Amino acid sequence: VQLQASGGGLVQPGGSLRLSCAASGFTLGYYAIGWFRQAPGKEREGVSCISSSDGSTYYADSVKGRFIISRDNDKNQVYLQMNSLKPEDTGVYFCAAGQYFGLVSDRYDYWGQGTQVTVSS
Repeated sequence: VQLQASGGGLVQPGGSLRLSCAASGFTLGYYAIGWFRQAPGKEREGVSCISSSDGSTYYADSVKGRFIISRDNDKNQVYLQMNSLKPEDTGVYFCAAGQYFGLVSDRYDYWGQGTQVTVSS
């Protein structure tokens, strides 16, 4: 069972990035997927999640209206489209899988290695 987040990079404020979360060894469609981020010196923060059942989504207030989470079960991947990026969005972004729908990180069972997102001019 392995998750891998990718797609991070350096982007200017106002720019966009799309992160991908790929799974190997299990079917991502059976799990809710959450995206979390951690900035240096700060606690890990929940960003968004998508359910396994009906594709319901949830966003933290800090990203609502700017980020879009989606899933492609045929490709066994989940995406996080990040628009209108701000310097405070900088951090390492992780995806996680579990049977829980929400942004409490301890409730997720599987975690991937993160991908760095840096928003800076």
